[in-house]
Amino acid sequence: MRKILLFLFGVLLSIPAFSQNATYETKKDISYYPSSTKGDAYREERCKLDVYYPKNKSNSSTIVWFHGGGLTGGNKEIPRELLEKGFIVIGVGYRLSPKVRVKDIIEDATASVAWAFNNVASYGGNNKLIFVSGHSAGGYLDMMLTLDKKYLAKYNIDADSIAGIIPFSGQAITHFTVRQERKIKDVQPVIDEYAPLYHVRPTAPPMLLITGDREMEMLGRYEENAYLARMMKLAGHKSTVLYELEGFGHGDMAVPAMPLLIKEVNRLSKQIKESKKIGL
Repeated sequence: MRKILLFLFGVLLSIPAFSQNATYETKKDISYYPSSTKGDAYREERCKLDVYYPKNKSNSSTIVWFHGGGLTGGNKEIPRELLEKGFIVIGVGYRLSPKVRVKDIIEDATASVAWAFNNVASYGGNNKLIFVSGHSAGGYLDMMLTLDKKYLAKYNIDADSIAGIIPFSGQAITHFTVRQERKIKDVQPVIDEYAPLYHVRPTAPPMLLITGDREMEMLGRYEENAYLARMMKLAGHKSTVLYELEGFGHGDMAVPAMPLLIKEVNRLSKQIKESKKIGL
């Protein structure tokens, strides 16, 4: 576990954008489910994404971003801290509980990542450079669709081909909204198939876990992530790192976490490119 002190972010946030002179565009409200699945009005309303991308650039890294909101609220977003950094950023909307079950929400998130694999080349991206990130409920979705390989396998995509997982304060045990569906109290921990912890494995993509201060976080969010990091390492995964942002609570940790996300995406992208796994 690595603690990050508040003063360090003044330095990190001052890092200039890599592509300040690039021209960016945004395509909004793209449906990510196939047209053949139309007929569910709520899914058609919610299951859309926005794509922010640099024009005239190739082999760009892509960050698929899932919003927070406890799986019961929130809307798709492109975080402003990720603008003009040279990335393609995909802000994903998904259905919400209680209108649908949590398993349906995970399937929505998975469908959006499958869309990214199949379409980022049209926006100057490379599907070997797709990263998943998000805050709170979004971080939970990152981990579930990647660690439990059955979700992307439905689309004939190996979850291990995701370039990196960077969840912000994601729930590592069974999500509290799942527990609410089952009438289980928030303070009653559960680890089952709806817990990222249940799916620890050595072959997962690199994972950078970021939480707020353990004394300021929601319930035991830091401790959940610490246990996940430990179990991933014991399972043989060699690329799990955990950061605790001292002085920040659950709701305000996302902004100071952004420089760590940017640094990690750039680090892993460089590593992948230098390994000659993709054509340049």
